[in-house]
This record gives sequence, C-alpha cells and structure tokens, in this order.
Amino acid sequence: MKTMFAIFFSLILFVSCKEQNQEQTIEKESVVIEKISEKSITDIKEGLTSKGYKIFDYVDEKTKDTILMQQYFIAFLKRGTNRSQNKAESDSLQNLHLAHLGKMYELGYADISGPFGDDGDIRGITIYNVPTIEMADSLANADPMVKAGRLTIEIHPWWAAKGFPLR
Repeated sequence: MKTMFAIFFSLILFVSCKEQNQEQTIEKESVVIEKISEKSITDIKEGLTSKGYKIFDYVDEKTKDTILMQQYFIAFLKRGTNRSQNKAESDSLQNLHLAHLGKMYELGYADISGPFGDDGDIRGITIYNVPTIEMADSLANADPMVKAGRLTIEIHPWWAAKGFPLR
C-alpha cells in the first residue's frame, strides 16, 4: 500500500511540475508577444523613414487606431515584343523568372507576385517593398523574362496600410 501511495504521489508531483512548466512557457511567450506589439508607431515610422520609405498616418474614425500607410511599388508585367522563343527556351525562361521572383521575396524586396488569370497584355504583378521607384525598376528589369523581351515592366507607386494582411 505504501508503494502504491508513493507511486501515486510521485505521479501527482510530476504532473503538477509539468503543468507549472507549461504555464511558465505560456507566460514567457505572451511576454515576448507583448514586447513585439509594444513597438510604437513612432519607432516603426522612424525605422521606415531612416531607410528612405515614404509614409503617412491617419486615425481611423471608427476604431481610433493609428493607421500607418507606406508607399510600395506595383510592377505590371506586360506582354513583351520578343515572344519568338521555342518551347524549350520559353520553359527555361519561365523557370528563371520564377526563381527571380522567389529570390525577390526571400530577400524581402517583393511582398507578393502572381500572374493574372486571363490571356491579356498584362501578364501579372509584383509588389515591391523598397524605398524608391528606381530600386523597384532595377529589380523588376533584372527579371530574365524582361531581359529576354518576353515581358516588359510598367511600375506605379501604390499606398497600402503597413502590416494589413490580405483576406
């Protein structure tokens, strides 16, 4: 009976220690989340402007939240004049094009890219998260499809709320 009691007591002690560790882990994670969200709008604005980004903010009348707007650049990828490549060449260019767009995303220069669903002259877009139109233009024109003439680039400044997700 004493052995059974000792095993039962040890089990309770083990479970309570495990629950306490989980609670401490949850508390630590929430402190980290709070510290991240404590970054003030002023800190974010200073960080962006020091890197050359154009920004402005306004107060949302409904929520009373300060909304920070940042200038991005949309590159419209348009049908180019040189579309004479054979299938193997165009397939190779497509792979290089996708690798270029992936690299832009990985390096943090592009936030989103994708083709349009029709067969129009505008083939797709890339939204560049860079401080100047010159930088966006340079990155977009480094695309192998653009260099080969299959696509051309048309870039426009575009404003969006900083940190708002797509839905």
